[in-house]
Amino acid sequence: MSKPKVALYWCASCGGCEETVVDLQEGILDVVGLIDIILWPVALDFKYKHIEEMEDNSIAVSFINGAIRTSEQEEVAKLLRKKSQLVIAFGSCAAFGGIPALANLTNKQKIFDVSYFNSPSVDNPDKVKPEHKTQINGYELELPNFYETVYKLDDVIDVDYYIPGCPPTSKLFGSAVIDILEGKLPAKGAVLAPNKALCSSCTRNETKPTTVTIDSIKRVIDVELDAEKCFLTQGVICMGPATRDGCGQSCINGNMPCTGCFGPIEYSKKYSIDQGAKMIATLGGILQGESDKEIKNVMNQIVDPAGTFYKYGISASLLGNARKEDL
Repeated sequence: MSKPKVALYWCASCGGCEETVVDLQEGILDVVGLIDIILWPVALDFKYKHIEEMEDNSIAVSFINGAIRTSEQEEVAKLLRKKSQLVIAFGSCAAFGGIPALANLTNKQKIFDVSYFNSPSVDNPDKVKPEHKTQINGYELELPNFYETVYKLDDVIDVDYYIPGCPPTSKLFGSAVIDILEGKLPAKGAVLAPNKALCSSCTRNETKPTTVTIDSIKRVIDVELDAEKCFLTQGVICMGPATRDGCGQSCINGNMPCTGCFGPIEYSKKYSIDQGAKMIATLGGILQGESDKEIKNVMNQIVDPAGTFYKYGISASLLGNARKEDL
């Protein structure tokens, strides 16, 4: 009896989600023993043509990480959707847009200007930049089209399940594989992580007073953090109240506040609690100040509001996408 076929593919991402698989360590041998990996560009030499030649729905599941930034990424995502019984948005970039989606706060032209013309380390007097199509020695070279907008995966294909995280934990990945093989998955569209706030299981809960109030906002580089006290009571923004649990609290255990990589507590393609808006509302309830001016002065101490409240979720937020191509 043949083993279920599994594909792993990365789009606009950093490679951290691939490390999640590798971090199974010796456990990866148990997983590989149960499945047949037929695509994993970071580790194995398969070509797109091998996938194109497969029958539709012959792949049991495709784990796709990374946001959609280029036409090639969209094309491969649609190919894997056609060939797969299940598609899982693997990691926060695929699920919510991730850090790459912060580029939606600027535009393609400005990105190219910085990357190819204005960066101090770039020597490009002829102002050469990549073109979608270029003629070279009588041949035409075609590069993937660089989209104006960074999309989450379910903007371009139907997604069956989501595994959040930057990156997801190896435990979540391993559990998902086993649940798929054993037919124990929840209803389609579910996020395969606990549906509760990170604060609910935070080890610092015992140190948090009944009523939290703060009169200033501090950056982690400006204060010596108490390794046992709630970060918010120390005046440091922690996204725990607005972020899904399931990460294993690796940042918290390292005495660093949650930055929100597991995304909103409630999420689906049709419905989502805006993670950034929820955190802003949380701060609104605990900031000290008798007037709007006083509260505004405290909020102005946040150096990077977009990067603080929407670091991983621009594409899944109420801000949404400012621009959309006709995909």
